[in-house]
Amino acid sequence: MKRFGLIAAAAGAVFLVTVGQVGAAQNTAETYKQLNLFGDVFEIVRGGYVDEVKDETLVEGAINGMLTALDPHSNFLNAKNFTDMKVQTRGEFGGLGIEVSMENGLIKVVSPIDDTPAANAGLKPGDLITHLDGSPVQGLTLPEAVEKMRGPVNSDITLTVRREGREPFEVKLTRAIIKIRSVRSHLEGKNIGYVRITSFNEQTDVNLNNAMKNLKQQAGNKLIGLVLDLRNNPGGLLDQAVAVSDAFLDRGEIVSTRGRRSDDAQRYNARSGDIAAGLPIAVLINGGSASASEIVAGALQDHNRAVVIGTKSFGKGSVQTIIPLAGHGAMRLTTARYYTPSGRSIQAKGIDPDIIVEAAKIENAPKKKDDSAAKISAKPEDKSGKPDDKSKKDETNAEQNTVDPMLIGTPDDYQLIRAVDMLRGIALFNGRVIN
Repeated sequence: MKRFGLIAAAAGAVFLVTVGQVGAAQNTAETYKQLNLFGDVFEIVRGGYVDEVKDETLVEGAINGMLTALDPHSNFLNAKNFTDMKVQTRGEFGGLGIEVSMENGLIKVVSPIDDTPAANAGLKPGDLITHLDGSPVQGLTLPEAVEKMRGPVNSDITLTVRREGREPFEVKLTRAIIKIRSVRSHLEGKNIGYVRITSFNEQTDVNLNNAMKNLKQQAGNKLIGLVLDLRNNPGGLLDQAVAVSDAFLDRGEIVSTRGRRSDDAQRYNARSGDIAAGLPIAVLINGGSASASEIVAGALQDHNRAVVIGTKSFGKGSVQTIIPLAGHGAMRLTTARYYTPSGRSIQAKGIDPDIIVEAAKIENAPKKKDDSAAKISAKPEDKSGKPDDKSKKDETNAEQNTVDPMLIGTPDDYQLIRAVDMLRGIALFNGRVIN
């Protein structure tokens, strides 16, 4: 009985969370054997490890190991991490301004957030962070890695980054208070609205409505189209993704979630009302568009409400439920997957754009007499004078699905230029006057 009590105290924290919060598992003999195994390991580590370890540390580590073994998005949040997560969803937190996941034991950049140390330093979606201040990240859990990247405001941290197509390099960042301005907007020309959503936090739907009102006023109610920019948007709150999609849809399903049990399926439908009043919409996505961004792009695409332009999105289509654990923080558990209105799964597949437009930098063609400029802009050639296909392929791979955060929304933003041109073409085709 004494031994079983120890097992219940240590292992119960691991298994009763699932049993009590998510659904009861049958008390089979095999389950008790596994609990006994955990109890044996717990006792051995507790009494024989080279350093004395708190029981709390061992139990938290066991819980986190169980969750992270399921998928990269499930994990345990201690009380501090749980508080930090709640602060982040409210739109203001401290750190580097980078959304990350784990891939093969390394930190993978999902997306840098606009106007943050990470974005300003040029980090890109798909970058792999291998070291933090010289220490390898291999062996760390995602919450542990995130905790190491956070620290006092104005303190520095050096990241070692591995990017396809080049040698590993170091980036020195200065931590800052990250204030997420989730919606930005301006006019392209006099009559194309541009709205960029950088994340989906509690303020996004309100900010979107305000942005649309301002754009209509600035254009004198003569808007002919709208660009909705979701590039490098790592996602956020599901209800905000639904609200943004609903803002442009009059009817129909926005997204559905399907879990382990059929009766857990949920469908989210649009209500009447379109804040863009039927104007043609171009949605911009790239490899840094994930989760909530993919829900919006998929919903507008499936309902033929928008043309999706850019490159394939990230492919995070799973639903994480935050389950508070009284006095012990919370657990983030994958409980369902997202499906677009047509039934497409987003997970590991992403959203394919209707029009593929790779990220590119616009430069003026060199004048004929400027030989030096011509050489700088020329592609590598082999001895036969033909373009080096391998160099071209490496360059394409390195830049695929990424865009320089500093170019987004600027006059040099090639993907934006293509989107605006398409909207102007639609307006001409529809017989609208363009000034």
